[in-house]
Amino acid sequence: MVGRMGRFLRSTGAIALAVTVLTGCATVPADPDGTLERVQGGVLRVGVTENAPWVELSDGGDPSGTEPALILEFAERLDAEVEWTPGSEATLAEALEAGELDLVIGGFVEDTPWTEFGASTRPYVEAGTAEGNDKHVMLAPLGENAFLVALETFLDEQAVS
Repeated sequence: MVGRMGRFLRSTGAIALAVTVLTGCATVPADPDGTLERVQGGVLRVGVTENAPWVELSDGGDPSGTEPALILEFAERLDAEVEWTPGSEATLAEALEAGELDLVIGGFVEDTPWTEFGASTRPYVEAGTAEGNDKHVMLAPLGENAFLVALETFLDEQAVS
């Protein structure tokens, strides 16, 4: 009898633990810093570094190119205004890591060295070069998974070539 009772209690404990763990996962993906929630209806802070034709910068004007056009559409979907911040890759990667930016674009490829500062999206387009095909990504804040999923879902829906 004691053996059965012990097995019953262990089984009940395992079930309770499983329910607790699964219930806790109901909010995944999540943004510990609330990026997606803050951006929706607010401001999307985007770092841009020049790398034509992906991002082109002009004196005093908004950036142009393939990626700024995509980000303007993404921001519209989120009912957000875009605030552009031009800079070097290193400066923008550090600002992303510090939480000063929500996204960094600049024709980054899949093997970008900046992934210690930000999470790269899945490749959203392949572009042929003399060396082969480059798979292009964008950089988002590390751990802000709801934002990253929203961005990747948007990019997956786009027919970029």
